[in-house]
Amino acid sequence: MKRCDIKLYRGYANKKELVVFGHIIKKYPSGDRKYTRTGFRYARTIIELFSVKPIPFLKVVLQVGNITAETTAEEDGYFRFQVPLTEPMPSGWHPYSVTVDDEWNEKRYQGSAQEEFFLPYQSSYGIISDIDDTFLISHSRRSFRKLFVLLSKNVQARKPFDDVVKHYQLLSFASRKHPQKDSNIFFYVSSSEWNLYDMIVRFAELNGLPKAVLKLRTIKSGLDDFVTTGGGSHDHKLRKIHNIINFYPELQFILLGDDSQKDPEIYEEICRQFSANIRAVYIRQTRKRAKALTVTNLKNIQELGIDVCYFVHSNKAIIHSLETGLVFQPPIETLPPIAEIKDLLL
Repeated sequence: MKRCDIKLYRGYANKKELVVFGHIIKKYPSGDRKYTRTGFRYARTIIELFSVKPIPFLKVVLQVGNITAETTAEEDGYFRFQVPLTEPMPSGWHPYSVTVDDEWNEKRYQGSAQEEFFLPYQSSYGIISDIDDTFLISHSRRSFRKLFVLLSKNVQARKPFDDVVKHYQLLSFASRKHPQKDSNIFFYVSSSEWNLYDMIVRFAELNGLPKAVLKLRTIKSGLDDFVTTGGGSHDHKLRKIHNIINFYPELQFILLGDDSQKDPEIYEEICRQFSANIRAVYIRQTRKRAKALTVTNLKNIQELGIDVCYFVHSNKAIIHSLETGLVFQPPIETLPPIAEIKDLLL
């Protein structure tokens, strides 16, 4: 009998269905302290994360309340459940658990893990955000610099852009009817691989970013793959955003990205398909000058009746959210009144 590690990710639900997912790994690097190591020890942590060995084709059992479901992991150890909810459930975060007790390649594996999923509140927004160079400074346009930063700077040394956390905190309780703290569902959708999930989650927690469901790229299991991390086609982002919006037809969405790669083009295509579902699009300018193609993308989006904001500094995005009525009065214990925030930024 061998123990296996089940790496679970935050899931999401609507009133009818639940979606949760994860990977089965022979041994997942453990311990929160590994993300605060420094120097070569931290570089080794990242290399270990990109050297994990998934286990394929094992049977996986999901347990949520009185719901039990089974599926089989794919060749890369990935599994996904999309199951009906059999009884009403309150909005907010809820636990789920997954177990494995199965044989593959003449070896028997056992493991278990727990995570959470989110059911949005009524009249909520959905917020879909890219990660690298949208809220996390990553230098995505410069491959070697991005790799150097990834290997040399731990989660405490990595930095968000100025005021981006304030903007996301405001968006976390934006509401079409009644502001409610943390009522909105956040998705962080990125071309980074699942190997970096814990690093991203810890960075978000450390910097006060809203708790989110992450949608990342196929897990890697070798150093050759590590060199190309975050590169290649970004079509998976289009598919994942498409699936999220289809899953929540009753929500309006706010899209946030940057102009370092393909976000403006992806978001324009999404807006053409789902113009009634998109409330606003925010794009961070990562170059000294505005990118001509991005300006065109955003003009095309605006012509669909969707608010757009192309900004260098997040304070411009915050003011846009206030002036367009996306954000109303925040809870007193969370942030200063809106008027004070606006005065501080101007």
